[in-house]
Amino acid sequence: MGHGIAQVFACAGHPVRVYDPVPAILATLHERIRGNLRDLGRDVAAAERVTAHAGLGEALAGAAVVFEAGPENLALKQQIFASIEAAASPTALLASNTSVIPITAIMSRIERGARALGTHWWNPPYLVPLVEVIKTPATSAASVEAMTALLAGAGKTPVTVEKDVPGFIGNRLQHALWREAIALVAEGVCDAKTVDTVVKASFGRRLAVLGPLENADLVGTDLTLAIHESVLGDLDRTPGPSPYLKQLVAEGKLGMKSGEGFQRWTPEQQAALRRQVFEYLKAFDPQSS
Repeated sequence: MGHGIAQVFACAGHPVRVYDPVPAILATLHERIRGNLRDLGRDVAAAERVTAHAGLGEALAGAAVVFEAGPENLALKQQIFASIEAAASPTALLASNTSVIPITAIMSRIERGARALGTHWWNPPYLVPLVEVIKTPATSAASVEAMTALLAGAGKTPVTVEKDVPGFIGNRLQHALWREAIALVAEGVCDAKTVDTVVKASFGRRLAVLGPLENADLVGTDLTLAIHESVLGDLDRTPGPSPYLKQLVAEGKLGMKSGEGFQRWTPEQQAALRRQVFEYLKAFDPQSS
């Protein structure tokens, strides 16, 4: 995520500094960005606007905006921001890229909380337009406005999350669907391939142009209510992760990383699916050739 975010701003003409505590990751930074740009048919010269730095203080010197893209670990992120705040300009915007951890918890030790917020990017960040800008109770309106303007200027689609909740908006919606999908397989209603086929060949086709609440208004809130009265009581209500999912993990069926999860995956199938996703997203990128 880090090099992808750097790529977005470099392509928008901004100079970007990248810090990583692992030297091997820094060593491949420019080649990864250039590889992405080549795949997109863009000028690889944008990668030259990104510089790699082995020291955090060196990377933060004079920075107007700081994006953190570390592992999904609350204690680690708190530690990272303590170091960032100590080294960064007191006026710099501080943003955490996290998928689900509440930003208020991450920024709880920040002294100048008005300039701290969340920016949840989606993978790959240079192809998926949305960035969720998450406010904490301490985040100032000026900080949200500045971040929103910066992201929009870089070609992203920023939205504001007014209330800081785990998972924000996108992942809450996504994982509500995943929970029911897993339940359908666990209960023997269908197999995993059928679930994916149903989503991709039905309502998934129109999601890019017809959001769920637009759809509810399209069919009518009265029909939506009638459907909910019939079906919601039968949907999965497991309060925690599915026992079926826990069993898969316990058995070492970790998805593509182990070759089997809900389905079996050969290396060729994995590569084909990744390429299919990339080409699909690339088709929506106005700057790709």
